[in-house]
Amino acid sequence: MNDGLLYKAQVRWLFHAHIKIKIPVFCDESLFDELFAVLEDVDKHYNSYSEGSFFDLINKNAGQFVEVDDETISLLRQLIYFSDLFDGEYDITVMPLVRLWGFYKDEVRRLPLKEEIKATRKQVNYKKIEIEGSKVRIAEGQEIITGSFMKSYAVDKLVQKMRKERITDAIINAGGSTIKALNNSVHSYWVINVENSMNKEDTLFKLKLSNACFSTSAQTKTFVEIGGKKYGHIINPRTGYPSENKQIGIISTNCFVGDIISTGLYNQTLDGFTVKMKLLSSQFDVSGFLMDKNNHIRFSDGFEKYIVQ
Repeated sequence: MNDGLLYKAQVRWLFHAHIKIKIPVFCDESLFDELFAVLEDVDKHYNSYSEGSFFDLINKNAGQFVEVDDETISLLRQLIYFSDLFDGEYDITVMPLVRLWGFYKDEVRRLPLKEEIKATRKQVNYKKIEIEGSKVRIAEGQEIITGSFMKSYAVDKLVQKMRKERITDAIINAGGSTIKALNNSVHSYWVINVENSMNKEDTLFKLKLSNACFSTSAQTKTFVEIGGKKYGHIINPRTGYPSENKQIGIISTNCFVGDIISTGLYNQTLDGFTVKMKLLSSQFDVSGFLMDKNNHIRFSDGFEKYIVQ
């Protein structure tokens, strides 16, 4: 609730999404430029879709070592850790499969042949990422995609900047898939709507967020339609096929962690989701829900406390 508190907001286009920052009305207008500059810096240097970024250079020089900065090395080590944690169901080298299924630019959208999927899967293996000092190499034919974590990583850095500027009451909406709430004793939580991905006029539930992040992925937000059937954009790297699940939502204290977990768990069955979330919640402060292909929803332990009754 905000009890009549006043805010101002700006929306800008970054990471192929509308990013909205809302801060107290008493903040100087020029502060928006400083805040968006944090996001722009991440977009420029670490987004695989940005020409000349470190990940773009790694991709364009596949098969060769590329000199990168310490931040890229740190990111890669964390991403490899999470890929191990998900037994390869989360893999940042999945881009060749993304291209095969037609999720990138204007590539032909058709149902790939089983032989094509099998051959392309051989290019998807995070364990082939080599790190030697400040140099990185991926195998020929491999390609890294940063879409599963880059917006959230940027939002975490933005939050650091906000705290440095002593902003303790704000909300950031990064394309609807990553929402971060900052709160203080005067404004203890924000309320957000979680829409039903199958019917945007239907709200699944309202959530109370207090210094927390909500990360979500849904089949209907990004998909390709082939032969009258919709295929969601999150591909299981181990099978080469898009997940049939409808929607996932994860609440966490760290957006980067939350977004990776939402992607990694998107390929799970409901029972698999429950088991994995119990393991993950022992290491991270996370809870969430998964909607399967039959519209059945499973909550993890602790998620219901965030729902506005």
